[in-house]
Amino acid sequence: MQRVFDLLFSASGLLFGFPVLLVVYVIGWFDTKSPLFLQQRVGKGMKPFVLVKFRTMSVGTASVASHLASSASVTKVGSFLRRTKLDELPQLWNVLKGEMSLVGPRPNLFNQEDLIAERSERGVYDVRPGITGLAQIQNIDMSTPKLLAEIDKLMIDSLSIKSYFTYIFKTIAGSGGGDALK
Repeated sequence: MQRVFDLLFSASGLLFGFPVLLVVYVIGWFDTKSPLFLQQRVGKGMKPFVLVKFRTMSVGTASVASHLASSASVTKVGSFLRRTKLDELPQLWNVLKGEMSLVGPRPNLFNQEDLIAERSERGVYDVRPGITGLAQIQNIDMSTPKLLAEIDKLMIDSLSIKSYFTYIFKTIAGSGGGDALK
C-alpha cells in the first residue's frame, strides 16, 4: 500500500508542483549555474542510485555527509531551500522511479562505513530509503550512526498507514531541522 501512496503523491507533487520546481530551478541557476545536485547514494538492497536534490552548497563542495560539510559552503539561496525543505522536492522523481519512498530511512553515502555497518546489522537496507521518517522529525542525523540505525529500525518495524502520513505531515509542518552542518 505504501508504494501506491508513493506513486500517487510523487506523481501529483511533480505535476502540481511543477511551477514551484521551475521557479526554484531558475533561481538556482542564477545562484550557482548548476541548480541540481546529483549524488550516488545507498538504496534498497545496498544498490546504488542517483539522488536528485536542488543544490544548496557551492559547486565543488566535497562530497561528504552533511554533518561533515562546512556551513560556509551553503549559498544564500541554499540556506532558504534547506530551511523550507524545498531542496528535497526533486526527490519526488526518485520516489516515482521506485528508488525511494516518501517515508523511509534517509539514504546515506557509500563512504559512511559506520552507518552502513549499523544499518546492515539491523536490516535497514531491506526497504527503500525515504525523503522523511521518524529520525528526521526527531532531528536525529547521520552524525550518530548507531542511534540513527536504531531509530530507522524502530520506524521500519512499526510503520503503518497512520505513521506514514504522520511523518509526512510533521515534516511539511516543520518538524525536524534537516541535515546538520558543522
